Amino acid sequence: MLGLRSSIARQIRGLLSDPANPRIELAHDGSGLFAPDSVAWRVHIDVTGMMVGGIAALMLQMLHPKVLAGVWDHSGFREDMHARLRGTARFMAQTTFETRASAEAQIARVRHIHHAVSGTLPDGTPYAASDPHLLAWVHVAGAMSFLGGWIRYGEPGMSADDQDRYFAEMAVVAEMLGADPVPRSRAEADAIVRDFLPELKADERSREVLHLLLHQQPPSLMLVPFQTLTMNAAIELLPDWTRRMHGLRTPTLTKPAIRLGTRGIAETVRWALRD
Repeated sequence: MLGLRSSIARQIRGLLSDPANPRIELAHDGSGLFAPDSVAWRVHIDVTGMMVGGIAALMLQMLHPKVLAGVWDHSGFREDMHARLRGTARFMAQTTFETRASAEAQIARVRHIHHAVSGTLPDGTPYAASDPHLLAWVHVAGAMSFLGGWIRYGEPGMSADDQDRYFAEMAVVAEMLGADPVPRSRAEADAIVRDFLPELKADERSREVLHLLLHQQPPSLMLVPFQTLTMNAAIELLPDWTRRMHGLRTPTLTKPAIRLGTRGIAETVRWALRD
């Protein structure tokens, strides 16, 4: 049993870890942006919820043409989609769990990258990754999705107050990145999403990125069931209007199997990584 646990842990860490960077060091002494008893720690430390939420977040974020253009023009996602997912996971972990100095350094690094990312859409409309409006969409889509993944597969009975606390905590990072507007409650997040709806669309670019996301090869055969269920769980987590825009079917008949299977994987991963 210990051998199986170690094998699963190695596979999951290999999926999330970046060999070029040191491992994440948790600031248990409360020296980070968020204390160990924060809602952010509770949500972000769960691997399955974050994986499901992270994939759902990308599906949401890519529906804004200007956000997608930054990825399309300035990213190597076609060659290594896993690297983009790992990069997002690492940023979330560093800003949540490491010291304030480490979190601030990572935020400064990302802001520096954003200032170098700009261009024009195919119709000539300019965009810039440092635009507070675009950063607001990236943030709210991510926060809604990560929280949704945790509620679905970690804490179905999460209170409304704790959900509001999560958005208030995440506002700290969003404001440091330069996003505006930034929600501080669930209701404010829902309102911001509604305001963005007229700006969103699916097109040839979003369809290509979605195809690459959904059909990427897992790093090992052992992770095939995990990745397949995670992808289906992410699709199922999306709002109905998002699935319609992407042309994805609502998995009505398979929903119980997706949720049951993903909960089983979530429990297995927590067991393997509990130390």
